[in-house]
Amino acid sequence: GACLGEAIAGKHLGKNAMLLGALANNLPDIDVITAFWTSETQALLLHRGITHSIFFAVIFSPILAFIFKNIFKKYLVSFNQWLLLFGSGLFIHIFIDGLTTYGTGWFEPFNHSRVSLNTIFILDPLFSLPVLIATIALIILKKDSVKRNKWWKTGLLASSIYLMFTIVNKLYVDQVVEKNLSAQHINYTNYMCTPTPINNFLWYIVAQSESQYYIGYYSLFDKDETIKFEKVRQNDSLLSLPCDPSQVKFLTRFSQGYYCAKLENDTIIFSDIRFGQLGGWYKNNTLFIFNFKMAKNCNNRTALQKGRFESFDKETTKQLFRRIKGKD
Repeated sequence: GACLGEAIAGKHLGKNAMLLGALANNLPDIDVITAFWTSETQALLLHRGITHSIFFAVIFSPILAFIFKNIFKKYLVSFNQWLLLFGSGLFIHIFIDGLTTYGTGWFEPFNHSRVSLNTIFILDPLFSLPVLIATIALIILKKDSVKRNKWWKTGLLASSIYLMFTIVNKLYVDQVVEKNLSAQHINYTNYMCTPTPINNFLWYIVAQSESQYYIGYYSLFDKDETIKFEKVRQNDSLLSLPCDPSQVKFLTRFSQGYYCAKLENDTIIFSDIRFGQLGGWYKNNTLFIFNFKMAKNCNNRTALQKGRFESFDKETTKQLFRRIKGKD
């Protein structure tokens, strides 16, 4: 966002352009405030909902352009430049979010389906670092430095090239997965593959059948393209009574059908399996990262964050990089 702001209006707004570009690019995430007055399950769906839609971007881009053109009257920035600054920030945000696993409501409020193209992990240093470094350089450099153009161009170009690289990877991995499912005679209704944490080389695969899933991993550096699958039962029947029907409805919709359930100490655990496992790349029968306790008075928001952090412990991370290098 800061690099975009510099590119579009840096000559006229100085370093204010970076701040406004960052504001425009992060504005869709204002929906996180809904967590303060909604249930935990509703908050999951409201995030990346209407504020991440094409409708929101189309409506609010000209409104914000009009507002800020009047606030910054003394600067020689045309309405079209303001429109480009806010429009590009909003649209690029929702586009990149749609490339991740979470699910983004591009078509809200007219259609509630979520877009999850699964080409990039939500935190990928190779995508973020070029624009981060460029932004730091732009903050340090004087506003009239001739080097500023080189920095924002390099940052945006490097990140864009990497984004294209992730899409090509996804298309290739899809072909490998489909070939494996066919060769191993696995009957499936749908499948997904998405990058494992902080990289785009090791991929997590889930093939869905009527009552179970086939879970595997594939690295671009594997010498053998054969994928070993582990079976996980869905246990859909556990989500009947005494579970809260509204919770089940929200969670199954959020998970886009990729979920399983288990009984643990008289509590039913709902797992959204799209977000991967805790170290599944080096050991079998591991826990899923996203677990929701279907019981009253459970702080599931804390539990969800805990699962994310546990996936980055020392041993798990060490084994992740070892698996990325490929298997013989």
